[in-house]
Amino acid sequence: MPAAPENRARVVDLTHRIRAGLVTYPGLPAPVITPHLTREDSRGHYEPGTEFAMDVITMIGNTGTYLDSPFHRYADGPDLAGLELASLVELPTEVFHLTDLGARGIPASVLWDRDVRGKAVLLHTGWDRHFGTPAYGEDAPFLAADAVEYLVGQGAVLVGIDSLNIDEVVPHGPRPAHTGLLGAGIHVVEHLTNLGALPPSGARFTAAPPPVEGFGTFPVRAYATLG
Repeated sequence: MPAAPENRARVVDLTHRIRAGLVTYPGLPAPVITPHLTREDSRGHYEPGTEFAMDVITMIGNTGTYLDSPFHRYADGPDLAGLELASLVELPTEVFHLTDLGARGIPASVLWDRDVRGKAVLLHTGWDRHFGTPAYGEDAPFLAADAVEYLVGQGAVLVGIDSLNIDEVVPHGPRPAHTGLLGAGIHVVEHLTNLGALPPSGARFTAAPPPVEGFGTFPVRAYATLG
């Protein structure tokens, strides 16, 4: 594979890999990958030496690193096909490194010292180290309600987290982050990884899902560019 030109921006991958059997969120189904056309079977359709593989993946939209559109929370909100592409690509970014926070709920006070208007806000908790293990679903960090109100009021365009859920997972409990952020048209990206590789400011973030009509959540290839 050709090497990238030396003068290109550095790209940092922030996405968990999807594989058959992957458990992203405890209780949700894991993806199933099956062949539709194997390389061996394809040989009868093409000239000698030419072969193809075509596969089928069955998965819930909440798999791997994924983006929530307003339709995920609100029946009348824009679905994946209704999102403005410019609001998902090359967003100026503020990364908040919170691995030493000492509390599960991320408060508004940790956000006060930086301008987040028009930016992607990425919350680095370090919880991605547990991804794919039972520990990932236990006592995970989340965005507190006052921080949700602050980000909405300050005009952030996207909020991402490297944890199980942007809300505290409590049976029959409220979901203030999904309710407030998606209600304001602010995209949510969950299950990010490798946020520790990013500087607090200066990166540009991309997380674009396919434009699926009537669908609220789908995996993305999330990444940041530096330089």
